[in-house]
Amino acid sequence: MTTEEIHGTVADGFEAVREEFAAFVATERADYEGQLCVYAHGRRVVDLWAGDGADATSLYGVYSCTKGAAHLVMALLVQEGTLELDRKVTYYWPEFSAEGKAALTLRDLVTHRAGLIGLDAGFSPEELADDRVIAERLADQRPFWRPGTAFGYHAYVIGALTGEVARRATGRTLQELFEDRVRAPYGLDFHLGLPEALEPRFRSVQPMAPTPEQQAELDANPTGPHTLASIAFNAQVPGAGELSDFANSRTVRAKGQASAGGVASARGLAGMYAAAISEVDGRPPLLKPDTTAEVGQIHSTGYDLVAREHRSYGLGFQATADVLYPFLGAGTFGHSGAPGSQASADPRSGLAYGYTRRRFAFPGGAAPENERFVPAAHKAAQAT
Repeated sequence: MTTEEIHGTVADGFEAVREEFAAFVATERADYEGQLCVYAHGRRVVDLWAGDGADATSLYGVYSCTKGAAHLVMALLVQEGTLELDRKVTYYWPEFSAEGKAALTLRDLVTHRAGLIGLDAGFSPEELADDRVIAERLADQRPFWRPGTAFGYHAYVIGALTGEVARRATGRTLQELFEDRVRAPYGLDFHLGLPEALEPRFRSVQPMAPTPEQQAELDANPTGPHTLASIAFNAQVPGAGELSDFANSRTVRAKGQASAGGVASARGLAGMYAAAISEVDGRPPLLKPDTTAEVGQIHSTGYDLVAREHRSYGLGFQATADVLYPFLGAGTFGHSGAPGSQASADPRSGLAYGYTRRRFAFPGGAAPENERFVPAAHKAAQAT
């Protein structure tokens, strides 16, 4: 692609972000599609996109960036006192006590310490799209480690588990709460449940297209069918399909599965995090300073039993400064998504960031290009 195919605008002082985006796009495949959006102190300062058929309003499957939307709702419920982090989950959800889970607190559940990463037998595609079914099945599941003693990424199920607690406490689903309290008031293009009328704006997910060298690297590190990673990603189920197929299911998009079923633009991702920490369009921040501090505080850190590498989590969010971008302020929180999407808020600098891409990036998770875009945006925000 060429720099002439970069669309959108940047505010004065953020030209370096456009330059980094253009330089990256110029090295990508001809079919690259992506969007980049940044807010600084509640003001949109970067709004860029590239790719044939794409524009600023195109919607992409953002996978685990969905967890950020789900747990922003949980943070609001904690902030107002509807939920208490140090209460036992069984206070809200009595059936959860089966198989040795009775002592687990909501704080441990939200921070990936429950050991309920999936089912021994796995989920069917229909079950995996439905948070209520996931929660019901996991209530009877024996944890894969003693709850509270370690942590591991609950990739497909964390939103169903925390969402069931929210539903028991409020009578409403996470998806309904997100729509009414976050998405609709700010007009965000971030949907936990994509309306049929918006389907024409959805750009189907494209699978990873690794080079021969990258494929050799993937082949050299296979994951066994009964490992914690396979169970967490439902890969032990015959015919479960590829991860890249998940968001291409209309059922998944319609239900807005709260761990990985969200659909968004980069504007939607960045706009949500801007609303969380900053005044936007005359509205005060969604989160009060004490809530923001607790959300971003590291709760689980060290060796992630599922990812098999160092990870850090706040309250449902990734501790982004520790996991990915150490130059960001302490307490930065956000979440990456499997195709390479990334979204976060740095309360200290007022930076809110969102990136989407259509094709899965190698090797998965936050795409490597974010390591160019995020520092450029952070430097510009500090300078202005």
